[in-house]
Amino acid sequence: MLELDQIDTGYGRAQVLRGFSLRVEPGEILCLFGRNGAGKTTVMKAIMGLLPLWSGEVTVDGTPTGRLPAHKVPLQGVGYVPQGRRLFSELTVAQNIEIGLRARGSGPEVEEEVLALFPRLRERYRQRAETLSGGEQQMLATARALCLRPKVLLLDEPTEGLQPSMIEAIRQVITAMRDRGVAVLLVEQRVDAVLTVADRVAFIENGRNGEVMSAQALRTDHAIVERYIGV
Repeated sequence: MLELDQIDTGYGRAQVLRGFSLRVEPGEILCLFGRNGAGKTTVMKAIMGLLPLWSGEVTVDGTPTGRLPAHKVPLQGVGYVPQGRRLFSELTVAQNIEIGLRARGSGPEVEEEVLALFPRLRERYRQRAETLSGGEQQMLATARALCLRPKVLLLDEPTEGLQPSMIEAIRQVITAMRDRGVAVLLVEQRVDAVLTVADRVAFIENGRNGEVMSAQALRTDHAIVERYIGV
């Protein structure tokens, strides 16, 4: 389980998150929804220790992680797929996966599990990451995060710029992680993508908590989307 309790943080002197709280249960996909600049990516960075907490706490399965150095957060079972993927572009698929395996001391059996989820990566195993398509790069970034065998998985706009077949492949993997009991926090701008995969939706506005509802409720209440997203 992932829990954020009254988080305040920002960049320099510019505060972004203001008393922000969130809870994602094991085996749940929660989508964080809001306008550009609302603070979605800042939430992800705060969880990963990439921004210092000014106040509040982050816990994973009851263990406080909010003050850990960023390189120790993955050791608590938190996998992160950032916007832009952040792959080692000159390294091969195999080498990028190896980096993920080493982060938590995982072995060949974990690599095999990950490649079973992404057969396309097995085909591209010796190719450099920079030669992959955008969808394949997203697969690789996700595979690298899954090498941690995470209890919590953070994905920041994983379908951005992808063709429908790749979006479906990513969606299937996210759903598989939920079915394995992983707590999944998803940042996504596309309403249709959210409604096909999320269990609950939490809105964020100007760094503060908005409404939280089931994805089913969102399907029938378009006024909420217009209020928080403006579409």
